[in-house]
Amino acid sequence: MGRFRDSSDDEVETAIDMSPLIDCVFILLIFFIVTTVFVEETGVEVDKPQAAASSKLESNSILIAITENGDVIYAKRNIGVRGVGSLVKRMLQAEPETPVIVQADKGAKTGTLVQVVGEAKAAGALKVNIATQMGS
Repeated sequence: MGRFRDSSDDEVETAIDMSPLIDCVFILLIFFIVTTVFVEETGVEVDKPQAAASSKLESNSILIAITENGDVIYAKRNIGVRGVGSLVKRMLQAEPETPVIVQADKGAKTGTLVQVVGEAKAAGALKVNIATQMGS
């Protein structure tokens, strides 16, 4: 009957308190989540044209895509050309300096691109950029 321990033994069990370690892990997790920059995507794959001069743009921007069919997409929803103005106006209320980036497919009609840029400018966008691929 060696399994049962006599309560009169003076053995002291040592235990490691895990609470401070768990607190530190949660604080680090919160720090990394808050400091991570979330890149917003339009939700469609667009074949962008190449340009000789390209530059990197800010990650905090309003991304609008124009597909080859002429659909205007924001956040995986087809908003149409008429929806661009209200969308841009609403997004600029929080941050008036936010640039608008239009990702137009190579096969998209120029008229649709011009309408989208015009709607964004009319809604108050100070910067409207067109996304391209780096030229070689």
